Amino acid sequence: MNTSNIDWNCKYTWKSSAKNTAWCVLGCAIGDFGTILFFQLSQIPFPVLGIMILAIINGLITSIILETIILMLQNFSLSNALKTAAGMSLISMISMEVAMNLTDYILTGGATLTWWVVPIMLTLGFLTPWPYNYWRLKKYGLACH
Repeated sequence: MNTSNIDWNCKYTWKSSAKNTAWCVLGCAIGDFGTILFFQLSQIPFPVLGIMILAIINGLITSIILETIILMLQNFSLSNALKTAAGMSLISMISMEVAMNLTDYILTGGATLTWWVVPIMLTLGFLTPWPYNYWRLKKYGLACH
């Protein structure tokens, strides 16, 4: 990835990529936190790693669903919205999910949501892919919304 020709000082692109990243964090967090909370409340005995893998998968799914809805609200057909949402950068979504779950694991031992860990998970989940999303938007003009 050649970043030397990219203008990293464009406030418009930082703002636009921040908006895209925030929508992605919201979509990922719904499935991710929902999965962790389900296992936390139900106390079903399941390995922490298994819960975290399920949380990542569900986070990716709910992110794609949310993006599809957002695109449909922008007059995309269901088919085009789903294709666009599914074609979004998996690198961005996976890095976001890994950052959130790794933070949870390091701070709580994993698969545990507390009032203080959630904001840290969301912040790191946002900051991790944001520069990549900026680069992708600047280099290719590709955004999810």
